[in-house]
Amino acid sequence: MAEQKSIIIIDDHPLFREGLKTIIGRDVRFKVVGEAGSGHEGLEMAKRLKPDLVVVDISLPDQSGIQLTRDLRGLLSETKILVVSMHSKIDYIAEAFQAGATGYVVKESASERLLQGLKSVAKGDYYLDSSVSHAVVENLMKSPLKAAKITDADYATLTPREQEVMRLLAEGLSSKAVAEKLFISPKTVENHRANIMNKLGLHSTIELVRYAAKLGLIDVDLWKD
Repeated sequence: MAEQKSIIIIDDHPLFREGLKTIIGRDVRFKVVGEAGSGHEGLEMAKRLKPDLVVVDISLPDQSGIQLTRDLRGLLSETKILVVSMHSKIDYIAEAFQAGATGYVVKESASERLLQGLKSVAKGDYYLDSSVSHAVVENLMKSPLKAAKITDADYATLTPREQEVMRLLAEGLSSKAVAEKLFISPKTVENHRANIMNKLGLHSTIELVRYAAKLGLIDVDLWKD
């Protein structure tokens, strides 16, 4: 049997990490050698263990998984990086591949496609669990990333988690729905919401939506009254 590929999982949700480990454990070709709940912890672990593959979430408590992907790519050029995220918009996917990821799996389909993604990136192929073809991914990597529309200094004061909560709330999700997506409690979502509104000087959900639309964070036509 070929040597097992070592994997580190970096995700701040313990239950989701357990789920990923269970899925990976179904294939004897892979072995989870470490797990981390933050970007800093994950980077230090990767330096020490030098894994063959790293599974990274985009939303981490201390930094963006996109930036972590860049850091990992700069540190370990041979390590393959598979992003597992709740986000399926092309902007996130493009940023992930341009940062150095070689695979992208949406969390909702991780149970069916995680192993497929790991097998592909382990072989040196790109993997994307959507209708976007490998040719499109290659073009995205060659094309310069369009300049971010977000220039508001107040937005920059939000933590990565607050930015994630803000996007979901602005897209019309309830606190309960946000909590379910992020594996946190509704109370925690409400606390984040209060901090967001305070930092941005907003007073209502509709103001939040307008603010997010102004910065280009959401598609306005997604909003439902």
